[in-house]
Amino acid sequence: MTDPTADPSQAPDPAAPDPAPPVEWRDPKADPTPPRRPRPTGPVQYRGDDLTPERGPGLGCFRIQLVVLVFFIVLTPLSVVWNWPFAISAGLLFAVIGLLLVTGQTIIFLLRLVAADRRGRRRPLASDSKTVGELEDEDGQPPEPDAPA
Repeated sequence: MTDPTADPSQAPDPAAPDPAPPVEWRDPKADPTPPRRPRPTGPVQYRGDDLTPERGPGLGCFRIQLVVLVFFIVLTPLSVVWNWPFAISAGLLFAVIGLLLVTGQTIIFLLRLVAADRRGRRRPLASDSKTVGELEDEDGQPPEPDAPA
């Protein structure tokens, strides 16, 4: 690239795009990050299907898993203190690890359900009025569809 001030016989090409402005011309308050692509507004997908609360483990199943996990977490070190056979203590330890895995996956699934439920009920930041979901929750029943005119 040549400097246009060094050789006055060469005129700049009018079809060429404008070079990037120098750093001192850029707005320091401008956001340098590129815009994000919009999120899909449809239902949350889980393994290729819509995520519905009817499928998968529920809160009762999760509570049972937690009770069993706490029982095994307490029993495992006690089995060592009480000098139970090594195989039983090792089995309890592996059971705790397996229960941690299952309980962790269950809580991830339940958190995705909560996120899917709240996704459609986001309140606009600048809005003082209640959303449709909040109005439905106050009434306790969904609004009736409009009658045809």
